[in-house]
Amino acid sequence: MKIPVAGNSVPAHTPGIGRRFRRLREVKTTMLLQLKKAVKAVVGHPSVEPVDLIPELTDADQAIIERVRPFTLTSPEKLWSLIQSVRYVSARQIPGDFVELGVWRGGSSMAAALALKEIGDHRRMWLYDTYEGMSEPTELDRKTRSGAPPAMEKWQQTRIGDGSDWCRAGIDDVTANMTSTGYPGEIRYVVGKAEETLEREVPETISVLRIDTDWHAPTKAAMDILYDRLSPGGILILDDYGSWEGARVAVDDYFRGKAPMLMHRLDRGGRLIMKV
Repeated sequence: MKIPVAGNSVPAHTPGIGRRFRRLREVKTTMLLQLKKAVKAVVGHPSVEPVDLIPELTDADQAIIERVRPFTLTSPEKLWSLIQSVRYVSARQIPGDFVELGVWRGGSSMAAALALKEIGDHRRMWLYDTYEGMSEPTELDRKTRSGAPPAMEKWQQTRIGDGSDWCRAGIDDVTANMTSTGYPGEIRYVVGKAEETLEREVPETISVLRIDTDWHAPTKAAMDILYDRLSPGGILILDDYGSWEGARVAVDDYFRGKAPMLMHRLDRGGRLIMKV
């Protein structure tokens, strides 16, 4: 069999054809990634307003979302779901603390604090982070279905000691941002890698558990150690399930062999589970 190419005939099994097609795919993937970065650099945050994404958005919801957006990388949909989650556990009197792992500048925890303060619920908050940027990833840690290289490449380029410039926010920055909310409840800042700090400092009971650690190791530690402490009716929010392969594998491995859980989609990356 021959394949006609521009008036010539080329044997279907000509050596090198497969390699050339693979190379073309690699070039295409690289160009698409570069285009995405260029567009993001020019336009910054999407111009779509939260009210266009969430028809039932209230004025109070929008005020909180707009207040915290400079301090978070999460979408309006995720922020809105978090606000509804803390209101839900408060209204249903579900016991336990609020816990977030991977806080960056504190925007999501700020949203939770503002929503809790608004309804007079001052439950304890736990904020786990290295406060030194992203910790070292593994080969499992890569963007889901993106064709992008493993996260290790970017981490090596941005490395500073055991941390990195990647999503780096110091504890002083986060503390100042949380203080600005005026939240009167206790806030505990736990510094270090989650897989290490969770071995020694954990809440007794949790009502809302938000995991935003991206990588496999800290996500696995959070699921293994904290999920059992989540109250029945409590909310688990997985920020990276659809975005980072390592995070998804850690969650899937945890639930494998257990009773099925209903997982709700928040946006491309985010998922929500109500514990039953």
